Amino acid sequence: MKMGTGWFMTFLMLAGLLFLLTETASELLAAKSLETVINERVNLTDIELTQNSYILEQHSQIISEIYSDENRIYLPYEAIPQTFIDAFIATEDHRFFEHQGYDLPSIFRAVSVNFKNNDIEEGASTITQQLVRNLYLSHDVSYERKFTEVLYASKMEKKYTKEEIIELYLNTIFFHNRVYGIESASQFYFSKSSDQLSLAEVAFLTAVPNNPSYYNPLNHSDRTHLRKDWVLEKMAEYGAVDAKQLEKAKQEEIVLNVKERIDLFPDYVTFVLDEFTDLIATNEGYLTQMEKAETEEGRQEISAQLNERVNEVMNQGIQIKTALDSNIQHKAIQAFETHLGQTDIQGAATVIDHQNDTILAITGGRNYQKFDFHRGFQSFRQPGSALKPLLVFAPYLEESGASLATTVNANNVCYVQNGRDYCPKNYGGGEYGHVTLTQAFQHSYNTPVIRLMDQIGINTAFSYLEPFSFEKVVEQDYQLASAIGGLTYGFSPLEMTRAYSSFAKKGSYTPARAIEFVTDLEGNRLYEWEKRETNVWSEETNEKMRALLAAVITSGTGQRAAFSTSYIGGKTGTTNNYYDLWFVGLTEDYTAGVWIGKDIGASLLNVNSRQPQISIWKDIVQP
Repeated sequence: MKMGTGWFMTFLMLAGLLFLLTETASELLAAKSLETVINERVNLTDIELTQNSYILEQHSQIISEIYSDENRIYLPYEAIPQTFIDAFIATEDHRFFEHQGYDLPSIFRAVSVNFKNNDIEEGASTITQQLVRNLYLSHDVSYERKFTEVLYASKMEKKYTKEEIIELYLNTIFFHNRVYGIESASQFYFSKSSDQLSLAEVAFLTAVPNNPSYYNPLNHSDRTHLRKDWVLEKMAEYGAVDAKQLEKAKQEEIVLNVKERIDLFPDYVTFVLDEFTDLIATNEGYLTQMEKAETEEGRQEISAQLNERVNEVMNQGIQIKTALDSNIQHKAIQAFETHLGQTDIQGAATVIDHQNDTILAITGGRNYQKFDFHRGFQSFRQPGSALKPLLVFAPYLEESGASLATTVNANNVCYVQNGRDYCPKNYGGGEYGHVTLTQAFQHSYNTPVIRLMDQIGINTAFSYLEPFSFEKVVEQDYQLASAIGGLTYGFSPLEMTRAYSSFAKKGSYTPARAIEFVTDLEGNRLYEWEKRETNVWSEETNEKMRALLAAVITSGTGQRAAFSTSYIGGKTGTTNNYYDLWFVGLTEDYTAGVWIGKDIGASLLNVNSRQPQISIWKDIVQP
């Protein structure tokens, strides 16, 4: 037998040399040199192991855990429980602190066993070799790969301390169910941190990585329990636990408490992830590049680069701190169900804290699922009369300096527009003679608005929309019909609500954001929005507008929105054939906008009389 083993070892050495010169050439070239790979992949000051990212609400509670294929929560060496270190060293590599990356006695023993059985049954891989395999090499079972593994491990031991190696190892090992590393495993299987686990629970988890599918605790817990006892025996064999600890751990009942992935508030989270892409695009110059791109292909290429960059940042492990008010978000979602009931009517709402320019809540539609079409910011609908304050009344007051007692003709009128007669009418066809600006506004008459826009000029009126950066305003919109909301595409609920927030800020405008700032996992700030305030209209004009908006609530079309508070103002909006119903308004604390309609335009006449959009708005903002 000794002779057979000797011949086999000689053959193995020769095969290894031949392999080194020929068969592994491609692998070594692909992986480059170990020094290069280590510098690129596992520099502990700039590690590239993917880590989980998190979205936080306004009180820093996690509302979404973000990871794709690898659920990993990285632990530095000083935070790793000693019990885990002892367990893995006892079971995987009891000579870890003695060898230089590979363990010759173990290799000889494995070769002997494999030779006897004419198969590769024992691998004799040290912890360092396993780490090398996880980071650089394939998991193919072959002597050739094993030989390469030994070379890499030897080099790694010269580059890193034992503590650094065990740290990396315990953060990269696989525990099935997309779980990598001991901290993620502890939280996933037991819903507690690794430093809170008992000895038996540590041994239970240590059993899994040897063969994650076979020892998967969710499907084969009986197998995991058997190996757990073997782990404990090994720990006792190498002095990590005493007989009393061993017996107690074996008797302990293991109760799994699988932690569900945190993924709350899909409406808000979907919007935050979109805004995060915009934040990186703005801060890192991708937006400027796209604006300068001369072709659609060029823009698409830059967009692809942006998405790659977003994924790269996410994989590094970040925390996105948002302004989400979970109570208001819940109220918004519930309000639609309360007032739309069993209908097939959809809707969306946005709520802004206009003192801090933050988005407290945003909904994407009834029964919204994460990453579905988001009606809060992706749906562009005709705004109807809800546009009048922004496009006509405020610009008119700013340009003319008129008082609210100024009168305007509310009778029918005709203009020639694009070579055709344009003859708008008031709702119901009524004519009211000369009315004050307040009366025209609070009753939402159409013909006075057309006349006012004609007086100041279409281009002048539209110039006041520019600070709000409405995405879908096009050249064809520059016509009198826009004064009463007749646009080519329209606005989103988010855009309308943002714009109305200017009436709460003395005529100045700063776009409200959901994201307050972004940090790495250590709390270092990486990104935040630069606040840019634009003065849209004067304080005098703004006070007049607040009076007009309040008149809608006290004696106009928005009386259902009233409740006892220091200030309420708002404006209704109804489009042709009742396809869209809006209410956008503000209190001292919030600016909120509500839209309801059907995805494929259809009449809402059957609900129009009860004004559900106003009731929804009131439910959301009323304390």
